[in-house]
Amino acid sequence: MIDLTVNKQGLERALERAKENNIVIPTFAQMRDPSLIPNTIKQKLKNVGLWDISPLNLFRVSWHNEPTMQGGTYSKVNYIEFPPELTGVKARIVALVGKWFPTGCHKVGASFGCLVPRLVTGQFDPTYHKAVWPSTGNYCRGGAYNSKLLSCDSVAILPAEMSKERFDWLKQIAGEVIATPGCESNVKEIFDKTHELRATRKDVVIFNQFEEMGNVLFHYQVTGPAIDEAFHDLEGEGLRLAGACFTSGSAGTMSSGDYLKEKHPHMKLAVGEALQCPTLLNNGFGGHRIEGIGDKHVPWVHNVKNTDMVIAIDDDDSQNLLRLFNTKEGHKYLREEAGVPESFIEKLELLGISGIANLLCCIKMAKYYELTEKDVVATVLTDSSAMYTSRIEELNEQQGAYSELKAARDYSEHMHGVRTDSMEELTYEARKRIHNLKYYTWVEQQGKTYEEINAQWYDDNYWTGIHDQVTEIDALINAFNAKTGVLEKL
Repeated sequence: MIDLTVNKQGLERALERAKENNIVIPTFAQMRDPSLIPNTIKQKLKNVGLWDISPLNLFRVSWHNEPTMQGGTYSKVNYIEFPPELTGVKARIVALVGKWFPTGCHKVGASFGCLVPRLVTGQFDPTYHKAVWPSTGNYCRGGAYNSKLLSCDSVAILPAEMSKERFDWLKQIAGEVIATPGCESNVKEIFDKTHELRATRKDVVIFNQFEEMGNVLFHYQVTGPAIDEAFHDLEGEGLRLAGACFTSGSAGTMSSGDYLKEKHPHMKLAVGEALQCPTLLNNGFGGHRIEGIGDKHVPWVHNVKNTDMVIAIDDDDSQNLLRLFNTKEGHKYLREEAGVPESFIEKLELLGISGIANLLCCIKMAKYYELTEKDVVATVLTDSSAMYTSRIEELNEQQGAYSELKAARDYSEHMHGVRTDSMEELTYEARKRIHNLKYYTWVEQQGKTYEEINAQWYDDNYWTGIHDQVTEIDALINAFNAKTGVLEKL
């Protein structure tokens, strides 16, 4: 459960900081349904850019933002549907679009879910504490951004081999940026750094996305309903939500699958990972290039018992498709030879590397279950290609300049050539095997208890109890806003 104990002194300081900086905090209900957002906020957003450092952008932590970089308010949920000419399968594949969050990534939602409950209870004192955001991807970007909007100091921690774009942006937003050794899968080095900070500095509060249940709460309460809304927005008779696939970084997005399975009990929920680091598939390990996923452990926040399938995605597939989707040679081939509609080719920049991996997971699921035109498979595009231009340049240096011939290779081999290998439909025992891997990271190394790891598996109320805390947290947010009086003055 999320600790909601109130620290009165810390809360008073947080209230004063909010008053000084005109901060109003949205509720989870408002992030889920923007029609609940006050009109005064909506009017002021018309003068605010999507990435601006403005507290008003807290109200853009939503899947419903108008898809524009300047002055947008809200629209229906942002999603795209992939044409069969691209996917090569009959099933209808849809994906929520993360580009239209501030920072261009949905991780601002996960980090919001972690920081705000601590802030409105006074557990986090913005006049003293620094928010530490350990991450292998976009989470530390989202955390640093939310910290800035909430007038909190931040420390971003991420592996040194992450993309140059991430570091360049963080240097402008975070108070401190710490690069740890290794690549996407070197999460232990990040944990080691947080242990060091905890032991040497009293002013830090660690928001570890792999264990923070605020991560679960955001995706269950906001992302899950958004996917369900996108499904119901589709045209067609007799459609069914057959499945959902999410690659696992922190596994927070898997919580949206928990929501969806309550609404669509027949659907299958799959978790994806990098083939070069197959921890869930066969207890494996290794380095890989799908940024933000596959960290050599099972996240504490992953409800493994509710997961039906593990799907591994090859580095080469996601990397080469990134270049196919973001070059004029690739676009020409897709348009003229593959028959992909021009209107969709314009949307390919919405897929970052992990988004491409998510798409491939959906394709593999559709092929495995032989899904038809009546079946819908859902996922999310966590970020866009904007953070990976340097990766395309690296591919050009490694493989030579791109051409239509290479585009044909990538389309046939890395998209339509994807098969149903390196995946497993999970039995009860297989789920239990994956869940048991949590013990070595979280009980032996990270201080979790034997009782709690068993509760995650055996206690049916463990996860639903966390989901239900949203009512109390929203009440605390509303009380916080009422005490600051900022909303009334806007």
